[in-house]
Amino acid sequence: MTVGNQTSVFVSGATGYIAQHIIAQLLSKGYKVVGSVRSEGKGDGLAETFKNSNFSYEVVPILEKEGAFDEALKKHPEVTVFLHTASPFTYTVEDNERDILIPAIQGTKSVLESIKKYAPQITRLVYTSSSVATGTVAEITTPGFSGGEHTWNSTSYEDAKKDSVSAYFGSKTFAEKAAWDFVENEKPNFTLTSINPVYVFGPQNTPPKTKELNLSAAMVGDFLKLGPNDDVPQMQTAYIDVRDVAKAHIIAFEKDEAQGKRFVLADCFFDGQLILDFINNNFPELKGKLPVGKPGEYTAYGPTTLNDSNARSILNIEYISLEKSVVDTIKQIVHLKE
Repeated sequence: MTVGNQTSVFVSGATGYIAQHIIAQLLSKGYKVVGSVRSEGKGDGLAETFKNSNFSYEVVPILEKEGAFDEALKKHPEVTVFLHTASPFTYTVEDNERDILIPAIQGTKSVLESIKKYAPQITRLVYTSSSVATGTVAEITTPGFSGGEHTWNSTSYEDAKKDSVSAYFGSKTFAEKAAWDFVENEKPNFTLTSINPVYVFGPQNTPPKTKELNLSAAMVGDFLKLGPNDDVPQMQTAYIDVRDVAKAHIIAFEKDEAQGKRFVLADCFFDGQLILDFINNNFPELKGKLPVGKPGEYTAYGPTTLNDSNARSILNIEYISLEKSVVDTIKQIVHLKE
């Protein structure tokens, strides 16, 4: 695909953790960006954040509503690339189906239908999915899982409604499948590429102004709430930095060979002890305030076994290390406390 300073990119869910990094990187490369937001106030906030004449926004208050993106797309015939990052990411809901599953699935269908009807000039769509769409809760959280870019989560819709974690896994799976089915059945003008990251860490695009952190950043930030006598948090999961996820979205539409593919983004597995070691080793001012555990004794640390061959060979990103990601995140949070 020929890209340049006149290429306009639409980013849905523009206030999101990943989306803001995507927009920042797009603007730094000279792209024009249109972002969708749920309210004018949020849009004005983003415009103030980016302070760039190449950024504009459109208000799309209800993503899953039929025709939600119709008017926004009609107003921007210059847009030729669409990055669909908008999807709910929360485990605190009242109704798993209503609050997680339906918005993700219907929101995806709605935006694809709008693009086909009103934006035939869009030729590339990059879809933000997740590695959880490649396996079940039990599989994806177990080191040694051999799934990846070629596998799908087998959770049923009924099982996905049972708890919020399963609902999140299901929402990413069913929504991504809906996107691939749409392309196969409707034959739109655009190609589809999906980005399937593992757990995303890293700093927010701009330092947060309040102590309410993005859920991903908060997972690291929660270590700072521990006392010296607390147990080391029990966790085992895989990692990728948010800045690399953003970079992957851009390369995914820039490269012809990336079209029609799924890309699992995964760097390494880690556990709570490793995160604590990174914090204790890099922030002497926190010495004695956090647990120490058993430094150097990691139950899961090293490359993942997820099949990410497409990402490694086509996107070819040199990933930001877990240590740098943790340190950069903690620096933001420590600054908040000052």
